[in-house]
Amino acid sequence: MQGPMPDTIALALLGGLLGACVGSFLNVVIYRLPAGLSLVSPPSHCPACGHAIRWYDNVPILGWFLLRGRCRDCGVSISPRYAIVEAITALLAAALAVQGGFTLDTLAAFWFGASLVALTYIDLDHRLLPDRITLPGIVAGIAFAAVATATTGGGALGRSVAGVLLGGGMLWFVAWAYHAATGREGMGGGDIKLLAMIGAFLGWKGVLLTLLLASFVGSAVGTLLMIRDRSDSKLAIPFGPFLAIGALVTLFWGDRIVDWYMLASGLSGD
Repeated sequence: MQGPMPDTIALALLGGLLGACVGSFLNVVIYRLPAGLSLVSPPSHCPACGHAIRWYDNVPILGWFLLRGRCRDCGVSISPRYAIVEAITALLAAALAVQGGFTLDTLAAFWFGASLVALTYIDLDHRLLPDRITLPGIVAGIAFAAVATATTGGGALGRSVAGVLLGGGMLWFVAWAYHAATGREGMGGGDIKLLAMIGAFLGWKGVLLTLLLASFVGSAVGTLLMIRDRSDSKLAIPFGPFLAIGALVTLFWGDRIVDWYMLASGLSGD
């Protein structure tokens, strides 16, 4: 049996290495951005004892295992989340590199995916989707689409702008309608901006598929949590992580899912 091609292995390894390094920075963003702290100063340090983390202890993924999950100076436990975020980002970068090589499209997709990773963990921790990530993300998505349109032609820019308008407008209407019907806030402005960012990168079709997948997964998880906790429909869970899951599935397999649906529903025209 023939194994993976050397070029594919090289792309995966290089992409994974770069992704792990970015993941290390995402851990800083996840911890510091919601607290209003600088992302660059002071250098990485133990939150418990304040000692700076040595460079050889700060190697992405491996550092946590070498330290056995504890600070070298004070022995306090270090959350495995740091290694998990780095590993997720490494896998994301490796998959994108193998899928498309090191191109502008890959860079755009990785920017998008890395932003989703940071937003997911911040939302889980703080029920917050910071404007400092979503708003620049909207601009970046449109900018990448504009460059793609200028260099290769096609309608990438139009799809991106339409995605922003549909994504932001759709969730704004849902939030307004829910509040009008129940008198309760059911969705925050951060979710609206996040779906607009998703539209900037994935276009209007990507917005629709992302929202469908996010709603399905979110409903399933919400139902399970209500059964476990014996709660009612007022149980509040952040929607951002589900939007991120839906967007990543759409990023990698969106075209296949749409083609499968069209074929299954007899709309393919074949």
